[in-house]
Amino acid sequence: MIFAAFFKALGQLGDRRFRRVVGLGVLLALALLFAVYAIFLQLVWWLSPDQIDLPVIGPVTGMDTLLGWTSVLFMIVLSIFLMVPVASAFTGLFLEDVADAVEDRHYPYLPPATPPGFAEGLRQSVNFLGVVIAVNLAALFVYPFVGPAIPLVFWAMNGFLLGREYFSLVALRRLPSQEVKAMRRRNRWTLWAAGTLMAAPLSIPVLNLVVPVLGVATFTHIYHQLAAAGR
Repeated sequence: MIFAAFFKALGQLGDRRFRRVVGLGVLLALALLFAVYAIFLQLVWWLSPDQIDLPVIGPVTGMDTLLGWTSVLFMIVLSIFLMVPVASAFTGLFLEDVADAVEDRHYPYLPPATPPGFAEGLRQSVNFLGVVIAVNLAALFVYPFVGPAIPLVFWAMNGFLLGREYFSLVALRRLPSQEVKAMRRRNRWTLWAAGTLMAAPLSIPVLNLVVPVLGVATFTHIYHQLAAAGR
């Protein structure tokens, strides 16, 4: 079921509404990351001394410039881990376009969905963004201790988060929140497995930028298949 849903979503990737959401999510994510970096760089300049005195070497100047370049490398590394989660969160704001495109093509017989309002969608996206960033930042301190298992930890952790979030975003369009929670509990392992399938491409450049849209589309299919099976 999971792979069938994924390949259906993949086959619709050329849809105009899919491309629009990918573009908006990436642009907003880049804007946020650049804003965070600008604030971080300003703090570096404010807090770094004009010079430091080293034993034997003596005074060393230009520390603000050195730290500024170091911060560039730091943000590049950090963006590898945060770019896609941030883009995923912004995708939640445009969920309806992706889910509607999937349902128009594959489930035209369904009545119109009743999605949460913009304010609720924004709240969910902000909450998801905060959780994902916090978890991935915390994981940076764990990775040095797991060695070659880093990809597995990354996939499992983000798979759980993505499965939970994408399913909830899709299901809330058609079910009350209490029913969504119950359905999510009954199918927790299926959703985790599907989320891990979404998390695996996160480490592949370029492909990882379409993961949010593929995730929403895949979980739209999964929701309807689970609902049709009485699960």
